[in-house]
Amino acid sequence: MTVAAPALGHIFPFPLDDFQKQAIFALDHDRSVVVCAPTGSGKTLIGEYAIHRALAHGKRVFYTTPLKALSNQKLRDFREQFGSQQVGLLTGDVSVNREAPILVMTTEIFRNMLYGTPIGEISPALVGVETVVLDECHYMNDRTRGTVWEESIIYCPPSIQLVALSATIANSEQLTDWLTQVHGPTDLVYSDFRPVPLQFSFCSDKGLFPLLNDQKTDLHPNFKARLKKKKGAKVSKRQPPTPGLPFVLQQLYDRDMLPAIYFIFSRKGCERAVDDCANLSLVNPQEAATIRAQVDVFLSHSAAAAKDSQVDALCRGIASHHAGLLPAWKGLVEELFQQGLVKVVFATETLAAGINMPARTTVISVLSKRTDDGHRLLNPSEFLQMAGRAGRRGMDPQGYVVTVQSRFQGVKEAAQIATAKADPLVSQFTPSYGMVLNLLQTHTLTEAQELVERSFGRYLAMLTLKPQQEAIAAVAADMEELRADLAEVPWDQFDAYEKLKGHLKEEERLLQILQNQAEDRQSKEMTLALAFAVAGTFLTLQGKHVPYAQPLPAVLVAKAPGPNQSPYLICLGWDNCWLVVTTLDVVALHGEVPRLTAVDSLVPPIALEIRPGQSHAGDGETVALVQQLQAMVQRHGLGANSNDLMEVLQAEEVQTQLERTAEVRSRLEAHPVHKWQGHNHLRKKRRRLERLEAEYLDRQAKFESFSHRHWEEFLNLLYILQEFQGVEETQPTILGENIAALRGENQLWLGLAFSSGLFDDLAPQHLAAVCHALISDITRPDLWVRYRVPNAVEDSLEGLRPVRRRLLQTQHRYQVHLPTCLELELTGLVEAWALGCSWWDLCSQTSLDEGDIVRILRRVLDLLNQLPYVPHIARELKRNASRAAQLIDRFPVRDLVVVPEAELETAIELVAAEEAGDVAAAEDGDEDGEDETDGDAGSANETDAAAGDATDAAAG
Repeated sequence: MTVAAPALGHIFPFPLDDFQKQAIFALDHDRSVVVCAPTGSGKTLIGEYAIHRALAHGKRVFYTTPLKALSNQKLRDFREQFGSQQVGLLTGDVSVNREAPILVMTTEIFRNMLYGTPIGEISPALVGVETVVLDECHYMNDRTRGTVWEESIIYCPPSIQLVALSATIANSEQLTDWLTQVHGPTDLVYSDFRPVPLQFSFCSDKGLFPLLNDQKTDLHPNFKARLKKKKGAKVSKRQPPTPGLPFVLQQLYDRDMLPAIYFIFSRKGCERAVDDCANLSLVNPQEAATIRAQVDVFLSHSAAAAKDSQVDALCRGIASHHAGLLPAWKGLVEELFQQGLVKVVFATETLAAGINMPARTTVISVLSKRTDDGHRLLNPSEFLQMAGRAGRRGMDPQGYVVTVQSRFQGVKEAAQIATAKADPLVSQFTPSYGMVLNLLQTHTLTEAQELVERSFGRYLAMLTLKPQQEAIAAVAADMEELRADLAEVPWDQFDAYEKLKGHLKEEERLLQILQNQAEDRQSKEMTLALAFAVAGTFLTLQGKHVPYAQPLPAVLVAKAPGPNQSPYLICLGWDNCWLVVTTLDVVALHGEVPRLTAVDSLVPPIALEIRPGQSHAGDGETVALVQQLQAMVQRHGLGANSNDLMEVLQAEEVQTQLERTAEVRSRLEAHPVHKWQGHNHLRKKRRRLERLEAEYLDRQAKFESFSHRHWEEFLNLLYILQEFQGVEETQPTILGENIAALRGENQLWLGLAFSSGLFDDLAPQHLAAVCHALISDITRPDLWVRYRVPNAVEDSLEGLRPVRRRLLQTQHRYQVHLPTCLELELTGLVEAWALGCSWWDLCSQTSLDEGDIVRILRRVLDLLNQLPYVPHIARELKRNASRAAQLIDRFPVRDLVVVPEAELETAIELVAAEEAGDVAAAEDGDEDGEDETDGDAGSANETDAAAGDATDAAAG
């Protein structure tokens, strides 16, 4: 249904880009929208329109962000735009005007709101909400937090419009299609147009040069020619020189490319860069005075917010920005940068993640960074996110992106990453104990499965598995075709025939074994007998070295040494032919026949080579001997057709097996199937069907396992919860309700800890320290702290070790990899802060950066604030948690310092008046005063000259 929309001309008194108009059109037609556009292109305007539209309808808007700092920034921006009473803030530790029609929050808070409501229903917290804006939706790619965005989309009621604002991604169509499937009609608005175009440059020790060609599709021709020339020359093993930081700043200053964000992927690197600029000033005296005035007002509200070195650098237009700094101080840096007073910020990659700090130039110092998985090159999306900070809309006709020669990456790598396309969005959906319990509180197991399998991860998996699905379908079709062909076959008869055939095969195998054994025995006996045989003994020959098909009667004439213990036998056959054979060629030795004594005077021919298989024709001398041999053969029945060989086969066990084999063969030949035509072909078909069935089952099992991977993870978590009595069958228990009320990486671990009763009587400061031990993830080799672990904390946590050991073993068994923290090293630091230690004293007792300490204490505060809402824990524990939260929640742990705008404006106006000389004129308007003013003017000129020198120094 189309709804009335506010007039665009009244809201935005400037022309809108096409993609902004398309998105607004979709919203006005009651459709959700995915907006993918480059950083700085004006995506936020669409979220602002959704707010105007909802207010015009008397509805509410939730504006979600991935970072608390970004939430604070949006709070300030929306208050200026819509009025303070119209805007509220909701983060893990801050709640301001939460009933306001415009409510800014972190995405985790929105997801948690949705947990306790059945899908399709509107929770009380969402009554009247027309639109939810998911800013920085590409955070779905974040490995540790990406699941929050997927869950928010899955659980959000379809009646609420979603506005997903994302940087450019490679698979925006897939994201939109998935949103349409799980939430409702959704339009994709995609734009690669940048209102402020980017120019890519490369800085080496020779200067600053264009990186890409005019089409921005490849390396600049000048660099190509230089690389080609180097390739032809002798390759140098020396690393290329890297330009120094002052040199890079000189290049930027000479080309009027400041202000700049200078990305350095380490905190220490950012601080070293600030130190390297200790003698530089990038601002004029008026800017320096304006910065000083704002810093003084800021510090008047909290003197512990900054170090002197940070203030000094800031007043020269230079600052660092990273997670190790106090959030309040970073907020001031961001504010001054937006005013154009800070000229260069040395920042880690976190600054690229959503904070509104556009610059004329972004400098990317290196193209690789260290991660948990080792050192790697930046991926295209990371590069584009940082590059996108360049170019201020309405201020700069051109934005500049500068990559710098480093030790390991040069111009070639810079061009490759600058021309690469954005990465696709991948799913980080991961079930947790809290998800399991929160879903089972309001849904059946079947409904929970349906929700879990609506994830973007499963959607992408099903796309990936499409070839596998097609292969499964093809196998199934082949199976059906074969089954149809074989449907009329009487398989019981066929199986009986096959069984009988197998039986015959086995009987034949046994027969062969018995025959081989009999032959082996005969061979051994023959070898032994031949060892004692003398010349003139009658033999029957047949074998490898006897060139006759029929057994050959012969007489042994002589023996010759062989290669082993068996000799060679020199025989004369009854065909008057000499033969050289081995003992294996003798199949019968006729010891019962008297030997031929005539051979005693017989000598083998000289031409007969003594080698098995050799033969030679007899002569006249051997004829008479052969005649005697033939007479003896006839007299004793030793002819060529004698049954000597059959003696081997006529052994009793062989004969028995022969009979059994013949009987089975007879039954097989009498079987009806034996007369079938083509039953061998039938057998092949059946075997192919069996192979197809096995392949189908294997493919289907793998497909099910992969496509239902998230559900299997969900079930594993459920089984663990059941083992720890957090769930009975599928219903959460009292312990389960406690676990469901907690937020953290391992809610089961936290639930078991706080339900154990071990901490019920701890003092507030000790309870705060315990909370840190249960969620700590600080692991650094250079970490040190001078505070000792409190005894009360150590004693209370000792009782948890058996539970922790059992939980780790159970998680390992189910292949669940969730942290089960129990780190005591920093508990003394948390206790000291809760007992009122001053901020700088606390910082001096540890190697941790200030930002790390704040983050630790804020995580402790977040957990302490949860405990009063855990339903089934001791009242004393809840009371002590509230008290501990009060002790922890003081500056700088408490959120950003709020400086009254009137006070700030007064300070700035005073600086402007002093610069104009108005103050001096007001104090004394006489001639002496004019002389003093002239003197001041002279001083001012000197100051200007000094400022010029300082600027030159900064550029150099």
